[in-house]
Amino acid sequence: MLARPILANLMIAALAACARAQTVPSANPSAPQSSAATAAQQTAAQQAAAQQSAAPSRTGGARLRDRSNGNWRPPSIPSSTTGPSAPATRSIIQTSGTSPASAPNAAAAPRSATAGAAPAAPRQPITRVTQGTGELPKDHGQVWRDYDISPYTVRVTTTNRPEQAIVDWILRETGYEAWHSEPLGLLSANQRVLRVYHTPQMHAVVADVVDRFLNTEADSCAFSLGVVTVGHPNWRAKAQTMLHPVTVQTQGIQAWLIHKEDAALLMAELRKRSDFREHSSPHLLVNNGQATTVSSTRPRTYIRDVTLRPDVWPAFQPEPAQFDEGFALELSPLLSLDGRTIDAVIKCNIDQLEKLVPVMIEVLTPIAPHQRTKIEVPQVTHCRLHERFRWPADQILLVGLGVVATPVPTDPNPIKVALPFVSGPERADLLVFVESKGRIGSAPAAANAAPVAREAKTYHGRY
Repeated sequence: MLARPILANLMIAALAACARAQTVPSANPSAPQSSAATAAQQTAAQQAAAQQSAAPSRTGGARLRDRSNGNWRPPSIPSSTTGPSAPATRSIIQTSGTSPASAPNAAAAPRSATAGAAPAAPRQPITRVTQGTGELPKDHGQVWRDYDISPYTVRVTTTNRPEQAIVDWILRETGYEAWHSEPLGLLSANQRVLRVYHTPQMHAVVADVVDRFLNTEADSCAFSLGVVTVGHPNWRAKAQTMLHPVTVQTQGIQAWLIHKEDAALLMAELRKRSDFREHSSPHLLVNNGQATTVSSTRPRTYIRDVTLRPDVWPAFQPEPAQFDEGFALELSPLLSLDGRTIDAVIKCNIDQLEKLVPVMIEVLTPIAPHQRTKIEVPQVTHCRLHERFRWPADQILLVGLGVVATPVPTDPNPIKVALPFVSGPERADLLVFVESKGRIGSAPAAANAAPVAREAKTYHGRY
């Protein structure tokens, strides 16, 4: 019975020795004071242990009576055995001015203050901004003029904004940079009035463009637009003497002028070929200056990706996509005042889906952790043409886009698909014929017409 107090005292002494061994001298100026306090606490603990060992019978009897009454508790470890880190922790908590129980509220206080704070002040601009003089600059002799374009906009019923065509052609003739640099210029239009603020030289160009739109002799013209393909470009060998080259800025594109009689002979020879195909050759009735588009596309669907959906089976959903393959050819012609010269902007976009490359991906879901599914990556081919041409109205413009993807792809031959070394995307030499038929109800322009008095090249840039 008496051995238990002795064992307890030995345990207390061992813990005190461990605390002394783990004590690390502090590098701050208060280290000597902390070491002296620790040494004093250890001396007091040793004296208390000696007193308990000198009176074992009294201490053991008291503990025995407490145990028999059910009030016995294990001996507590003196606070000095916890090491010098405990007082430092208590001093930090006391310095903060809050108790541990109120610490969460203190942490939440900044968030609540931020939520209820007033909105931040607007950012101050860095750029210096002034009110100006209230008048338009006239450093280069700019003048303001209004042009009545209602006679043209009333005739056009194929679009909601016919005045936009006038603005587009003015920008093509003058250049876009002329309205965004010195001298200051303004250009605005509605269905009644075209407002221009620029130099007198620029007004002369604008007036010429507006007159070409308001000219009643060219208000409605018929244009023949043909799109054909030939499997091999060797047709040029026989037609070389008929073709008169025209300068083109787009890489890989060629253009020629050809007389109408020679164009009829060339088309007859092309139709005899087995690889000849005529995609579209309509007679289009277009308003002068307005754009007309001929297109032929077909949709191709494929699986682009998958989305995880735990609420459906099998825990994912395929994400479909669509690719529209085919061609779109846009023609925007503008006749001269005498009807002898044609300015035209041609845009051609060809998109072909060569094949769909399959890719197997893993879709890890709780329902099926080892399942896989297939997505498809499209392998496509694009061809773009955006060019402006000017040519006499009594000749035909022939544009060759080169050997490109076919404008209207057909379903692949099953025999070629089975042979991987034979199958491949379709390619052909694409040709575009543009011919002016003149005004409706009138004869076409004579072949021996006098040359145009105005200089042909007055426009800036390509478009």
